[in-house]
Amino acid sequence: MIFYSPIESVYYLLPVIGFVVGFFGTLLGGGGGFVFLPILVLFYNTPTHTAVITSLVATLPIGLLGAVGHYKKGHTDLQLARLFSWVGVIGAIAGVVIAQKISGKGLKTVFGIYCLFMGGVIWNSNRRDKKQEPGEGRGAGKRERGNFKNVLMYGLPAGMVTGALGTSGTAPILAGLMSMNIPLKKVVGTAIIVVSVNTLFAIGAYFLMGRIDMTLVLMLTTGSLIGAVLGPRVLSHMEVQRSEKKIKYIYGAAMVVLGIVMISSQ
Repeated sequence: MIFYSPIESVYYLLPVIGFVVGFFGTLLGGGGGFVFLPILVLFYNTPTHTAVITSLVATLPIGLLGAVGHYKKGHTDLQLARLFSWVGVIGAIAGVVIAQKISGKGLKTVFGIYCLFMGGVIWNSNRRDKKQEPGEGRGAGKRERGNFKNVLMYGLPAGMVTGALGTSGTAPILAGLMSMNIPLKKVVGTAIIVVSVNTLFAIGAYFLMGRIDMTLVLMLTTGSLIGAVLGPRVLSHMEVQRSEKKIKYIYGAAMVVLGIVMISSQ
């Protein structure tokens, strides 16, 4: 169900927020729901269930534009994207069903716990990589870890998080791809493809049972589309090899902080 909420003065900040999220989302491998959902819930007092589906619809254009941009720049691994997407779609539909059975406060708590857990996973993965010799794990032997078991471990939760929490499920996808030790640019581009597929199927399921605030969607999308076009272009000119570990640590720390904020705001 689609509805339009009355425009308030504070809504005019949403295009700016959308631009920042669209830019950094496509730069770092996310769709933006990781930021959109808590902003809508904590600062715009949007009911959690409405914020979930609204966040999904607002992140879809970011994911689609980002996926196209990264594909053109050669930042994608289509084989891994297909594997994660097939599993993620199943999880996304299951997540939508689960979300309808949980209260708004329950969803906020689950989202907070999810952020804390995935932040820890990324930090732990980064620490393990530090113990490897330079160049170790970049060959075919390491790539064998991208088997179906590994995809299930990260892809299914990613889809469920997308459907249940409206956050695109970026963190488990990034964690899974990072654990395979592929170059960061390919991690980013591949993750965005998977995020887009999961989001699309979750939106389809929510249309049957959710309420979408199109006023919020349009305000966020106004800025996010511009940011989503710029993100892949900027990444293609960046030298990220030396900064990969720092970026991963920052991303993990941001997830932990957001998790604490969501849980403590009950």
